[in-house]
Amino acid sequence: GEDVKPFTPERAKEIVMSLQQPAVFCNMVGNWPALHWNAKYLSTVLDGKTIQFRLGLKTVDLVPQFETRCSYVKATVEEFLAWSCGQPCLSGPFSCYEYSKYWAYADYKYIARIFEDKPEVFQDIKWSDFGFPGRSGKESTLWIGSEGANTPCHLDSYGCNLVLQVQGRKKWHLFPPGDTSFLYPTRIPYEESSIFSKVNVTNPDLKHFPKFRNTTAHVVTLSPGQVLLVPRHWWHYVESIDPITVSINSWIELDADHEARVEEAITRMLVCAIKSAENPSDGDCWLNPTEVEATSHEINLQYLNKAVSAYFKCQKASVSEQTSSSSTRAEQRTSASCKRKKREASCEREGCKSLPNEFGFSTFKAENLQEIHFGPHLIPVLPQSQETSLMGTPAVESDGGDILHENEGGHVGELHRTRKQLVMNDDCETPAHQMDSDCSPNPSQTALSTNDLLDCLVNPHVISLVAQLLLERTRV
Repeated sequence: GEDVKPFTPERAKEIVMSLQQPAVFCNMVGNWPALHWNAKYLSTVLDGKTIQFRLGLKTVDLVPQFETRCSYVKATVEEFLAWSCGQPCLSGPFSCYEYSKYWAYADYKYIARIFEDKPEVFQDIKWSDFGFPGRSGKESTLWIGSEGANTPCHLDSYGCNLVLQVQGRKKWHLFPPGDTSFLYPTRIPYEESSIFSKVNVTNPDLKHFPKFRNTTAHVVTLSPGQVLLVPRHWWHYVESIDPITVSINSWIELDADHEARVEEAITRMLVCAIKSAENPSDGDCWLNPTEVEATSHEINLQYLNKAVSAYFKCQKASVSEQTSSSSTRAEQRTSASCKRKKREASCEREGCKSLPNEFGFSTFKAENLQEIHFGPHLIPVLPQSQETSLMGTPAVESDGGDILHENEGGHVGELHRTRKQLVMNDDCETPAHQMDSDCSPNPSQTALSTNDLLDCLVNPHVISLVAQLLLERTRV
């Protein structure tokens, strides 16, 4: 018979577009063929095609292991499966990496690329059930990892995120947008649309990052058959906790992405200008491997102007729509605000940072919103302080089992010294930042680096203000 789901597509979209806290959808994907996409199945379908795996050490003290600090190999899923069994690999791409010491992650693999010769598999993923008709695997990303594989704590500048767990379990540590200043945001390594945290959120160094104790962590273990909603600008650290995990996600474009694109253009211009001026011999790997090159000032300025132009085009369309009472609200068909990840050299910088997306920005009428009721089919990811009340409720039956909420809780990149600016007077000659009021050096402080300055200049709050001032100036 027909597969009956707890939410209609229209209602599911209402929830996705309006809910401001993470939540898990249950019993929504029972008829999706993608539920069979375990690693063994993918190995057969990919039929010997190699994909890139990122490898990191399992040592917890090294978290966050940014992508600039990882190793990379090209391997088949079959070779990955053989290695993940824990048997010594005497030859092949994983032979130099002992399974007990390393994790491997094929992350951010755009399904449209790795299955370009098998487009029929795109329809195995049916995001239309969540109110996004036509969205399938073509607009989705695949993740295959071993136990311990993780994504450093970060927030995505664009869109919101829907994540389907297919095989194994992943633990998600999520933090609300209001915790941004407590998570010590940084843009080094630089990657468009990703703002990283310096903190090891599972084992924080509170001496170096004391404000982290003010955060409110929401922790959930996602099981197969469940779909996690990560709202806009929620921080997240994700780790595979089973021997093999497979996930599929899709970033949903939002109207707010137009302003975010302006902010990202400003950030790119500042980071590239300042870091490119540093002495290359410093050896600072400031550009994430996902970024092909440090773009020139001229190109970055062109990008900024395109982002500003797109913003005002969106504003104009919105005003026209509001003043037209007789016409129905149409989906805006603009160049997509794709979540940019793992961009290849062949992708051009034309506003969209990854695969072209045929969808426009998602729009939603808040005045028609019904109150959202949580229950067995929509479970909130609660703050840790509230987990006890959830654990006291009966077990929830869902596609993939119960959701487990668990209680769990730095690493700072090497700083590169800059030339000291000296303050001269009659009786002392000391770097200005090391001065006490009595003109005595302060031994507890060290020279500020370029990265220290950048952490202030491109702080999300600062960039947001600069973008607003720039847009106001342009509007006039």
